[in-house]
Amino acid sequence: MRNITEKKPKKKRLRGFPGVVKGQLDALNTNAYFQEKYQDEKFKVLLNANDGKLAAIVKVENGVVEVESVKNIPKENIKKKQLGWDGKLDTTVPIFLEIAMGKLSLWGIIKKVITRKIKIRGIRTLLKLLDMFNILAYKGDK
Repeated sequence: MRNITEKKPKKKRLRGFPGVVKGQLDALNTNAYFQEKYQDEKFKVLLNANDGKLAAIVKVENGVVEVESVKNIPKENIKKKQLGWDGKLDTTVPIFLEIAMGKLSLWGIIKKVITRKIKIRGIRTLLKLLDMFNILAYKGDK
């Protein structure tokens, strides 16, 4: 039995850019198609908002999505050695929201990569992330 003075640890609520990412991706945890498709997958993607103070780390493991927050200043906080990410997407918040809402196609993303408005590392992992957003956008059953 717990002591009355002992408090239950509170979960930290994500704010800013990581909070928006978490709000978008949390629906995948209840999506049967996503859980079936990604049940054997394990990867991390770093989503860095250049115009903000926080970056989001999206972890997918055994069909479950988790989002964590990390400060992106100084740059050493978001290095691959430090966080162990498999893919990285650097862009501004408005461009990221276009990607997340499905307003920016794969061809549009390629154009923005060529014009250096989006910087990417680990293309295969980022394609999995885009597939996750497509699953969210799809309303019917697969």
